[in-house]
Amino acid sequence: MHILAYVVIYHDADLSSAAIAASIESNPALVRRLMGLLRRAELLTTQQGSATPQLARAADRISLLDVYHAVEADTPLLHVDDKTNPACVVGGNIQATLRAAYVAVQDAAEQQMAAITLADLITDILQREQQKNRA
Repeated sequence: MHILAYVVIYHDADLSSAAIAASIESNPALVRRLMGLLRRAELLTTQQGSATPQLARAADRISLLDVYHAVEADTPLLHVDDKTNPACVVGGNIQATLRAAYVAVQDAAEQQMAAITLADLITDILQREQQKNRA
């Protein structure tokens, strides 16, 4: 979401991977990799050799879930440890117990993520910045 919000908020500024990396406090290579994932998910458009990325659709039509799926693919939020002792009451049953609980957590989280749009987050970012400037 950071990259997409940056592209919208700083649309008239330097949108190079180096500029975005400075905001993320990371490196330009990571930004380019993430932008590639966002492009493949049809959330961002870019042009080779030009630092002019743009949203592929309106900010109110990009959800947190869209970005999660683009960046994390099929990686669940929580992971079950497969290395437990099957001879132990806990070790032999914890995986199935946690798997059921984690699926419920994943489903609930994804429902919440689907309801949060990039536009919502940009509005919040800009409101927080205004409040900081008033203080």
